[in-house]
Amino acid sequence: MSRLDFDFYESEDPVWNPALLTIPVPGIRKMVNMAASMEDVIHLSIGQPDAPTPPHVVQATVDALNAGQTGYTMDAGLPELLDALAEYYGERSGRPISPENILITTGATEAIYLALTAVSAPGREFIVPDPSFMLYAPLIRMNGGEVKHIPTRAENNHQLDPQEVIDAIDTNTHAIILNSPSNPTGTVYPRETVETIVQEAAYRGIYVISDEVYDHLIYDDRDYASVLSCCSDLDHVMVMSSFSKTFSMAGMRVGWLIASQGAIRKLRRYHMFTTTVANTPCQWGGVAALKGDRSFVKDTVDIYRKRRNRLVQLVDETPFLEGYVPEGAFYMFPALPEGVNGNNVALRLLRETGVCTIAGDTFGESSRNALRFSYATSIENIERAFDRIIPWMKKQDFG
Repeated sequence: MSRLDFDFYESEDPVWNPALLTIPVPGIRKMVNMAASMEDVIHLSIGQPDAPTPPHVVQATVDALNAGQTGYTMDAGLPELLDALAEYYGERSGRPISPENILITTGATEAIYLALTAVSAPGREFIVPDPSFMLYAPLIRMNGGEVKHIPTRAENNHQLDPQEVIDAIDTNTHAIILNSPSNPTGTVYPRETVETIVQEAAYRGIYVISDEVYDHLIYDDRDYASVLSCCSDLDHVMVMSSFSKTFSMAGMRVGWLIASQGAIRKLRRYHMFTTTVANTPCQWGGVAALKGDRSFVKDTVDIYRKRRNRLVQLVDETPFLEGYVPEGAFYMFPALPEGVNGNNVALRLLRETGVCTIAGDTFGESSRNALRFSYATSIENIERAFDRIIPWMKKQDFG
């Protein structure tokens, strides 16, 4: 960890808000920073697409810049993008979606931040799958909320048992967090799981907050069940997504949040005190992504599926790794033997083989004996990585 990291996370200087202590040192940052000081590192760590942004999206962004579209948009977002998203989600979910149901944000990260910090408070409990994306729990705890984890396991493809979720609901439960396809597991929840959870939550007046950033990266012609297609109304749901993963626009920072009109009105006011508006030229790029040729999405899904298939084969050939077949996103989260410290394994793999992975405890307490592999890289890189990993694993004694 750099001196700057230590000062920020470990200092007891009273100038800092104690709520910052709920934010852990990011495991991903720690590994990537360490890898940056080494030579000949193969990354199975990076969680962003490796394909270039589609040319027509880039051109639309450049055209917006050249046309002087560099000022603020309306606080809810560019009207043309709101209209395009409303039409798109209305067709996809089979329900009417109005532009007033949508807020454009600075990436899905801001959407998640707004949703979770706007509703968390002392005494409110949030049900969160474990493992899960590292943002959820710290944001809940920053405002005094409490997290109740529902562990999932590699031997069950990290599927979430809806009955376990229902059994975990109590009088303090305020919201349930879903992420399908999941980061870090690549798990896609079947429609019956999503419907069961959403219907029970609506009956009890509990919010379902759904991170659907990877909703297009679905393999094997599998049905995708968005919360939007499983709820009777939007009164107790919030759905977040972005262009980052679907259209390889991660650095362009355009995301959105879909909820009831009443919730969006409140969140627009909050949004004005965070990032004010999302990147204006890149919002025009988003319009082009939705309105233009979408063959890029199909082509990249085909590429990711081939990479996934090869990764599954290689994990099956690797001693001490328990794999499964992820059904979406571009991650796999195999388990090491029970009791093995995944953080130690990830550090040793990096130092001794030059392969950068992410330790499981980055994503949850129940996942300390796991590693996250990202296949947002070429098959050639995946094979080179396992040319190093497999012989190294054969030498280990995890007794």
